[in-house]
Amino acid sequence: MAQKLTATTSGVINAEPAGVWAVLTDPELLSQAFFGAKVETDWRAGSPITFSGEWNGKSFQDKGEIVTFEPDKLLRFTHYSPLSGQPDLPENYHTVTFALTPAEGGTELTISQSNAGSEEERTHSEANWAQVLGTVKQLAER
Repeated sequence: MAQKLTATTSGVINAEPAGVWAVLTDPELLSQAFFGAKVETDWRAGSPITFSGEWNGKSFQDKGEIVTFEPDKLLRFTHYSPLSGQPDLPENYHTVTFALTPAEGGTELTISQSNAGSEEERTHSEANWAQVLGTVKQLAER
């Protein structure tokens, strides 16, 4: 079996951790960062999370589960997309992590997504997460 890769991006946001956290957990703000996807969850560990919308002209409903929810510090959830073309099996889920750490000038936000199946998928995911980070930064710094 091929080694699974992790996509990672990070940057400093000129806002306190609570301000960054507010963007990550407000469904309307998070939707802006997640390319317009509607995000639904109650933010409790073990609860479902869904993402629905349209991507490249195709409707989608992705799903996962909240793994860790530590306000102002750490958000981790699993993620599966039927658009991947892979069967809905645990080995085809990614784990997405948003880690917030105090930094000079604000808060460092590190976003990682595990279980990329190829270098191409990892690179594509990093580009998407870099866009998410940029939008979170804009929203938190308002």
